[in-house]
Amino acid sequence: MSEGREEKAEKSVMSELPGLAAFASMGTTIALCETVGVLLGLWADHSFGTGPTFLIIGVVLGTVMAVMSVVKQVRRYL
Repeated sequence: MSEGREEKAEKSVMSELPGLAAFASMGTTIALCETVGVLLGLWADHSFGTGPTFLIIGVVLGTVMAVMSVVKQVRRYL
């Protein structure tokens, strides 16, 4: 009797894995886009001797890239 419950529980976990993978992918995408924007902004500020100007631009561009990428990923599932 308990074997049937275990199989049922295992099947429900397995059916949720694609959704979990999608959320993990979105989180990784957001983190990567923001990191790239910040690092490029810091590099540009250091190279040109400016204040946090390029850092702010990098954060904004990283956020825009992250939103665009997540929207693209979400549209696959709609």
